[in-house]
Amino acid sequence: MPNLPRRRFVQGLAAGGLLLGLPSLSPRAWADAPATQTGSAPVLRGTEFDLVIAETPVNFTGAPRMATTINGLIPGPTLRLREGDTVTIRVHNRLAEDTSIHWHGILLPFGMDGVPGISFKGIPPGETFTYRFKVRQTGTYWYHSHSGMQEQTGMYGAIIIDPADDEPRDERDYVVQLSDWTDEDPMRVLAKLKMQGDYYNFNQPTAVDFFRDVANEGLGAALDKRKMWNEMRMSPTDLADVSGYTYTYLMNGTAPAGNWTGLFRPGEKVRLRFINSGAMTFFDVRIPGLKMTVVQADGQDVDPVTVDEIRIGVAETYDVIVTPKDEAYTIFAQSMDRTGYARGTLAPRVGMAAAVPALDKPQPLEMEDMMGDMTGTARAHHARTEYGPSVDMRVDTPRTDLDDPGVGLRDNGRRVLTYADLHTIGGPLDSRGPGREIELHLTGNMERYTWSIDGVEFGRSTPVHFRHNERLRVVFVNDTMMTHPMHLHGMWSELESPEGRFQVRKHTIAVQPAQRVSFLVTADALGRWAWHCHLLIHMDMGMFREVVVA
Repeated sequence: MPNLPRRRFVQGLAAGGLLLGLPSLSPRAWADAPATQTGSAPVLRGTEFDLVIAETPVNFTGAPRMATTINGLIPGPTLRLREGDTVTIRVHNRLAEDTSIHWHGILLPFGMDGVPGISFKGIPPGETFTYRFKVRQTGTYWYHSHSGMQEQTGMYGAIIIDPADDEPRDERDYVVQLSDWTDEDPMRVLAKLKMQGDYYNFNQPTAVDFFRDVANEGLGAALDKRKMWNEMRMSPTDLADVSGYTYTYLMNGTAPAGNWTGLFRPGEKVRLRFINSGAMTFFDVRIPGLKMTVVQADGQDVDPVTVDEIRIGVAETYDVIVTPKDEAYTIFAQSMDRTGYARGTLAPRVGMAAAVPALDKPQPLEMEDMMGDMTGTARAHHARTEYGPSVDMRVDTPRTDLDDPGVGLRDNGRRVLTYADLHTIGGPLDSRGPGREIELHLTGNMERYTWSIDGVEFGRSTPVHFRHNERLRVVFVNDTMMTHPMHLHGMWSELESPEGRFQVRKHTIAVQPAQRVSFLVTADALGRWAWHCHLLIHMDMGMFREVVVA
């Protein structure tokens, strides 16, 4: 860890960010006026775009580092597309290594999906790859590198797709792109995790916690609880593999001390397009003093639901509408493990700010996060001898609830969004029931720091085969104690309620510890597709499969 004061490292520098000017670009790349507020990416409109991938010096914490940028920016420019248009995007690689761009959640031919080794070879140094596809949807999405650790070092941007018959909305519109930055080489971060899976977890159980359990549950129960965790060789505080001890959390590329600000006129509606572009961080987002009405999830319109707080998994997007009064409000996005936060401000005038809340107290994992369904004969057990060296835990009776906000958000006094609250307007895209069912287990071994599907890392796996145009049910069972945001490329995942009814259409589904979720897929996209956990290091360590639709 760099020799920096803790406060500076977590909150960053007030003026932290890019150190140099923008590289030389073609006029087409800057076809639109810059955004209306400081610190946001410029918005590019039209049907032809040029994106230049290069290294750019940055300084978020007081220590200069090199970042991977798009058009010299973190985040990259926001691409504003229109439904029905055919877009051409030329990606120029000025790095010394291969690169790629994946258009997250966008429906397109598999050769344009941007996953090296699956849909194309990647973009070699000094070369240009032209992406071309017809825009077939609307909503808020994003794009990012699918090469190495470039996503962690700054290579991501937002996509907004307007309807073909778009009518002007009576609302102000801001992208709020959340991410995590580390001054460490991401491969060094990985090496530390391989050496010790909880390397960045400084929030370990203490004697004080034990005596609190004794007071609340009795000595015998407290001893049994501590014995259980020790036997599992796991920690109830292991909520995030990488924490604020190395991360500085960014909002629109701005550290907390920089205070990204979006302006509004008192009483007007403001649409905030939240995008979690973090590599490894779940964010819990709230705006103290202001209710948020969720109107879109993963680019798809949902029945409006008003909440105080939203947990946004890595790669998920949520559009919310707020109606602020004549005062400043803090947009507060704390990490799930409560080791840091991204922060910005909504204000009627430049220079205004509101109080920044204290971080919530971290909450440990509960029995249901390890055991699953506590109403039955649920149990979790070591699975090393039974399931191989890549699996250290198996849940016998996973829970199926969708109305649990997750560890750290339960009974916190705020109205927290859950998947049970989300209902996509219009129902399922395909009225057929499933013709078959596939069950996959999300597995891992924290001591070895390996992640896998059905106990098999990607390098040892074989593709999952979908028949073209079939309707199938996919079941995920999370045998680990971490939440995994699972992303299927190229096709929608239509989440079901525990009773089997259509719930919500998503491109990324966060599967909680010891949870079983099911969703329907229509395999209408021929080709080879990626399917993986969107925690970058989990994907890199093997929680990844190829899907072949033929």
